[in-house]
Amino acid sequence: MNLAHPRRYEILAVAFAVVSVVIVIQLVRLQFSPEADSFRAIAKQYERELHVYSPPRGQIYDRWGHMLAGNQIVYEVGVELTLVQNPETIAFALSRALMAHPEYATQDYYNAVYAIASMEPVTRTYWAVADYVTQAEVDTLKKWAEEYKVLYAGYRKEDNPPSLRGLVYRPHLMRSYPENELAANIIGFVNRDGQGYGVEMKFNDLLAGESQAIWILRDPNKAEKMPRVERGVDLILTIDREIQASLEQILDQAIAANGAEGGVILVLDPKTGEILGMATTPRLNLNEFYRFAEVFPPGTPYNPAVSEDYEPGSSFKVLTMAAALDSGVVTPATQFYDNGVFEIGGIVIHNWNWGAWGPQTMQGCMQHSLNVCLAWIAHQMGESRFYSYMQAFGIGHLTGVDIADEVPGRLKIPGDEDWYESDLGTNAFGQGVAVTPLQLVSAISAIANDGKIMAPHVLRSYVDNGFQYNVSPQVVRSPVSAKTARVLTEMLAASLEEEASDALVEGYRVAGKTGTAEIPTPLGYTLNETNASFVGWGPVDNPRFVVYVWLKKPTSSPWGSVVAAPVFRQVVERLVVLMNIPPDPVRQAFFNGQ
Repeated sequence: MNLAHPRRYEILAVAFAVVSVVIVIQLVRLQFSPEADSFRAIAKQYERELHVYSPPRGQIYDRWGHMLAGNQIVYEVGVELTLVQNPETIAFALSRALMAHPEYATQDYYNAVYAIASMEPVTRTYWAVADYVTQAEVDTLKKWAEEYKVLYAGYRKEDNPPSLRGLVYRPHLMRSYPENELAANIIGFVNRDGQGYGVEMKFNDLLAGESQAIWILRDPNKAEKMPRVERGVDLILTIDREIQASLEQILDQAIAANGAEGGVILVLDPKTGEILGMATTPRLNLNEFYRFAEVFPPGTPYNPAVSEDYEPGSSFKVLTMAAALDSGVVTPATQFYDNGVFEIGGIVIHNWNWGAWGPQTMQGCMQHSLNVCLAWIAHQMGESRFYSYMQAFGIGHLTGVDIADEVPGRLKIPGDEDWYESDLGTNAFGQGVAVTPLQLVSAISAIANDGKIMAPHVLRSYVDNGFQYNVSPQVVRSPVSAKTARVLTEMLAASLEEEASDALVEGYRVAGKTGTAEIPTPLGYTLNETNASFVGWGPVDNPRFVVYVWLKKPTSSPWGSVVAAPVFRQVVERLVVLMNIPPDPVRQAFFNGQ
């Protein structure tokens, strides 16, 4: 009897028994060893995987519900390497279908995709090869994939027929801007590195919502209910799409007609502080934010209405005269004899035409924009009183507007190292002081709103979890009395009428002031380069808007009265239609019950 085989079986049985006992002992030991908790943690990691869920970004609308910023589905395109049949077809198809993306329509991209798709050995199964691919581009790739299947259905695998097998499309959301350039400098954007501009950046935390990192069980039998991720907050802006579009059109035409380097048109509701429109240049198609460096070379502010300060010139005289009237230093009837020069702090100030205008009232000083007269007024007020009023108007301070990257401008005051007595005279007519367009409009809006400055803002309301929350208008300053504001408004309206200004609008009484500021150069001030502007408001008896026009370095003429005043008229002619403001006689007859 041969016992060799049974004896082998017995040895194997003993061996298995010993191994089993060792395994059991090891399991027991691991359960109670000091490393047990760490082993359990490692096991748990393989039981589940971490997923980060980002909510859809909140959408942005104008005051009437027109969408300005939303979301669209785009795709990450990848290659599942274990499924690839023809790497060359995949590389060729992607480089052709994605030709609208400059980074993909290159030989280098073709080579990179081919190298990935033909990789051996396969070190990982999935490679992403393109992102932010549109639905139309994905549809094209899918169409080609189906055509290849039909055309080469009878071919053997060894024949290496064209095939897009292995392409994978993973959808996700991307920011989209249906109006392209419209209001781009207000809306702004946030790039993929988290840097940005405008409202998108200012309210990024609200718009983005809160991402959640969640561990998901790998075992589908143990799958739990997906958590609810709240979407970002929707924003409703104060701007009116139609007004904004009109301002941008008028600004572009004015810049071209006057050979200007750039410009701003700003419209503010003086009673609420709401910004109804803010047109600036240059502008970027927000769907092509990757062209930012091309459109905005280094040093170019994204939104000059809030981010670029400059010397405003004679439009600043509105604030000087308001301060003088409110402090009682002058009245509208105060007489001033203009001999064409005024010396202060060791410098001699001249009028814009280097002429002498003789006897003038305060209205005449504003109507003829006399530098000499305004410098004399500031001198009569004195340093302390003049600069106290300017600070009360908010000059040299942030307005607090809800747009990113606002700058405060610069108002030198006595005690500053670079302030001189002569600054009192030049500041009075808007030279030697730096403001942003919004800062100046905000200050002058007090004259259109009975002496009160409302907080300027572009956020009208926001919608969070189905509830709408409105932003309430807020008074931030009251630099002058209502009486002063009304008296000055009447003076400025009469000034425009008496000089037959190009800013006058048929059927509507408006008040305003031109501005021509020489731009400082290393050789001093020169009329060869100016900031031409006009600020105005109306209707005079019930102001509904303040409009500021700024054209930078116009070449057709240096004067604000020539290049900016007509633009103001164009803007108001469009505003009264879009804002449904009847002509003065019609409106007054209605309220008088006639």
